[in-house]
Amino acid sequence: MAWSTRRLAELAGTSLRTVRHYHEVGLLAEPERRANGYKRYGVAHLVRLLRIKRLTDLGFSLAQIAGMGTADEHPGEAFRTLDADLAATIERLKRVRAELALILREAAPTDLPPDLAPAASDPRLSDADRSFLVVMGRVLSPSAITAYREMLERSEADPTLVEFDRLPADADERARIDLARRMAPYVRELYTRNPEVQQMKGDARTAARAVHDALVDLYNPAQVEVLARVGNLIEPPVGPG
Repeated sequence: MAWSTRRLAELAGTSLRTVRHYHEVGLLAEPERRANGYKRYGVAHLVRLLRIKRLTDLGFSLAQIAGMGTADEHPGEAFRTLDADLAATIERLKRVRAELALILREAAPTDLPPDLAPAASDPRLSDADRSFLVVMGRVLSPSAITAYREMLERSEADPTLVEFDRLPADADERARIDLARRMAPYVRELYTRNPEVQQMKGDARTAARAVHDALVDLYNPAQVEVLARVGNLIEPPVGPG
């Protein structure tokens, strides 16, 4: 009994190209040849080919299969490793589906962490505020992100925030000082009641610099000065950046 390459591929449910590739990478031994030069495959080749096919279907790479050798021992350790990898992948996919559900349900922005995304739908936030949330999502620790979102959701609107959003870049110094003075108690109360929002991810100095740069980029000079004055009025200084 002897099978051709085509017949072997048909029996294994694969292709000629795949069989030839397994020869090239050393996974499938070359068979003897007939007098006319055609290859002669036997049952051992079919068994080996089916084994390779089954392992690739389970998710093993060809390199991993090669590392198992050609013996018939049950690769228990390799299976356990693959099972652990698959379990981790399943958990990651579950998290991805949960994030997708949130994005679809609330039309949440894709550039924010899931815990912070719902806050972006707050109608009180300006476009600059929403962009600032993206930066905060990168510099705050995971627990601080949750606390930051809860702070935004729980906080009541303050008239000074509306004034801040409308403050023109050419506002005079008196207007800036007055607004900062009236904003300071509100901001101090927010951070006093929510101290968790000050927890940074990684180096605190680097994070604070990122927050500062974002403020300068997103808000006009008058607004940035007001924020700086608010920070100076709060004792002790609190809040990221």
